[in-house]
Amino acid sequence: MRNKTILLVEDNLQDEMLILRALNKVNIANRIDVIRDGQQAVDFLLNRGAYLQSQLSELPMVVLLDIGLPKLSGLEVLKIIRTNWRTRLLPVVVLTSSDEERDRQRSYEIGANSFVRKPLDFVELADTVSRLSIYWLSINEPPENSP
Repeated sequence: MRNKTILLVEDNLQDEMLILRALNKVNIANRIDVIRDGQQAVDFLLNRGAYLQSQLSELPMVVLLDIGLPKLSGLEVLKIIRTNWRTRLLPVVVLTSSDEERDRQRSYEIGANSFVRKPLDFVELADTVSRLSIYWLSINEPPENSP
């Protein structure tokens, strides 16, 4: 079974703080790893580059992935992790400010499990993030033999 951790891939420090605050406000006590660019996210999940020695033995329960990231976009990250045997079934929620239909369409085509627009209001953001966390950490049942 996977660790009940969340991987937040977010380059905007204000959004990161709001998401972490929202998780804290609803008493999500699970560990949250934060990565701030697309290349680091891929390296972290695939134990490459700076994370080669980390030997991440268990994947997070869910990845909250922004689209507009430096180095590799969120969509590029998603495409890479969907082609790797270790991460191909990893739940990925695209959590973005984008309201572009093409971003939503492309996210699902590449293999996103969910596409969620970040509300601008903190109370709404807190509610959205708490519901996402509860679903992916407590309600969703991942495949038994997932890496």
